[in-house]
Amino acid sequence: MECGRAGQDEAEERLMSDEEEEEGEEGWDDWCSDGDDDAGGGLLCLFCSSRFDSESSLFSHCGAEHRFDFHGVVRGSGLDFYGCIKLINFVRSKVAENKCWSCDQAFASNSELCSHLHAPRIEGKGPWEDDAYLKPFMEDDSLLHSLSFDDDGGDEDYGMSIERGECSAGNGGLAELLENKLGDTIEDGSDISARFQQGCTIDLTNGEGSESLAQEQNDKQLKVARASVNAKAIKSVDDSYFGSYSSFGIHREMLGDKIRTDAYRDALLGNPSLMSGATVLDVGCGTGILSLFAAKAGASRVVAVDGSAKMASVATQVAKNNGLLYDENIQVQQKRGSQVISIVHTKAEELNHKIQIPQNGFDVLVSEWMGYCLLYESMLSSVLYARDHFLKPGGAILPDTATILGAGFGRGGTSLPFWENVYGFDMSCIGKEVTSNSARFPVVDVVASQDIVTETAVLHSFDLATMKENEMDFTSSFELRLSESTSGVTRCYGIVLWFDTGFTGRFCKENPVVLSTSPFSTPTHWSQTIFTFEEPIAMTKEESLVGSSASVGTDECPAMTIRSRISIVRASEHRSIDISIETTAVSSDGRQRSWPIQIFNL
Repeated sequence: MECGRAGQDEAEERLMSDEEEEEGEEGWDDWCSDGDDDAGGGLLCLFCSSRFDSESSLFSHCGAEHRFDFHGVVRGSGLDFYGCIKLINFVRSKVAENKCWSCDQAFASNSELCSHLHAPRIEGKGPWEDDAYLKPFMEDDSLLHSLSFDDDGGDEDYGMSIERGECSAGNGGLAELLENKLGDTIEDGSDISARFQQGCTIDLTNGEGSESLAQEQNDKQLKVARASVNAKAIKSVDDSYFGSYSSFGIHREMLGDKIRTDAYRDALLGNPSLMSGATVLDVGCGTGILSLFAAKAGASRVVAVDGSAKMASVATQVAKNNGLLYDENIQVQQKRGSQVISIVHTKAEELNHKIQIPQNGFDVLVSEWMGYCLLYESMLSSVLYARDHFLKPGGAILPDTATILGAGFGRGGTSLPFWENVYGFDMSCIGKEVTSNSARFPVVDVVASQDIVTETAVLHSFDLATMKENEMDFTSSFELRLSESTSGVTRCYGIVLWFDTGFTGRFCKENPVVLSTSPFSTPTHWSQTIFTFEEPIAMTKEESLVGSSASVGTDECPAMTIRSRISIVRASEHRSIDISIETTAVSSDGRQRSWPIQIFNL
């Protein structure tokens, strides 16, 4: 496969040197599809795509072909069963990055890595001994499910007999027993880790001989089983999430959102110096519209990833119908220049399990990852993973900035006006109850610009080219004052949040673009996210005489400022977010009144 950048003068400015370009092309020549993970069944080799019927034949192959003596490393490092699990997950994680598990040297392709592999050069504690590697690196890893552990003196160390294959990550004896007991925990979406810990504690303390279990081994067993249950819960949420995007209705809504789709089209088609001859990764491709734009913009290679099997199939057919689908079975000289799109059914975090690509081999990463209130659905973490593992250093991420903003809204932003006159009848009692319920649950709806009563505040800005995943959780303190267009005493009923994303001049030099979901802009399918106060706060811009007994925020003592502190964090339930809002009204004479913290889940 060729990068196809010859003759593109503007694109050549991005190339480092002729030698580096040749190396990059060789890396893309190695790109190939491994097909579905389940194809052929069996246990997947730690280093290549070979599969085996038993762990013994797999480890024999690893020793003969990849110089990896699993049992020798286990004996030499004195690993117990859990150490074996961590070693396997560690090796898989390194191979996914095309890095040597022993010396950590990085390579451009899997084939180069496999040619380099050598006997271990590790002294002292191995890097795989971190408990983080108890969590399976590869979802439903059959090797972990079948892993056995024989140790002549192991029974005393464990305090319990571990028969061959009895205790394995994911579906072993102890883990499976406790997972079955806690199946309802996964069903109701509650805090799985906490309830699983409780269930394990009850089971272990009530069973026969439980006092003989060493506490350290108990902790390890709990970590393995708990990680398995959490992985299953995350998989359940992911299946539901990707399944929801299998409905054409939601794609019709997104494609019909001209503000959204035009922004991506203009950014991709309007910046030839970025897109001509570029290799592009599209994360969460859906129907493949962004990949189609990228191909039309002159990309030499586009890999589109989607976690929905149905949408991956649909995107493949769409690319084929438009003459843009890449077919690896056709000889290079027979390909047309426009046949550049490949569709891969997988999550971004598991892309290396599906295909072999050069490490950090893409020039451009594009994704429409934003959810309600920007961070709902938490797809951003997948985009950041793809950026760190698949994007070239200095490569472009589109969009490259995102900002959450907010303002106070008035009575028109609630449902009260509607219920006060329903075909001439007063149903305000319903409106009051609906508004009261809104103080506990966020509402996604369009707020008209005339219903915004305060100035706009910036809560938080993200630089998607540099941010870390933990920066998705943040706390922001800000003040709200009545806008210039608002006069007299006005009631603020709550805070509405929205976001802007930017395709800035950092990467989009010819045509920077801003995608805004502001109430002052044309509405989008994201609308805005509304958080209603427990009670409205009266505000004014003018100083007023205040009676000593009047409460701040009432009509008798309106506030001049609302001080708010908002925290947005990823919730324990996968792909959800928790939002807490602290509110304090400040009068013209400096008196304050605070309300209890409101906590919302989205």
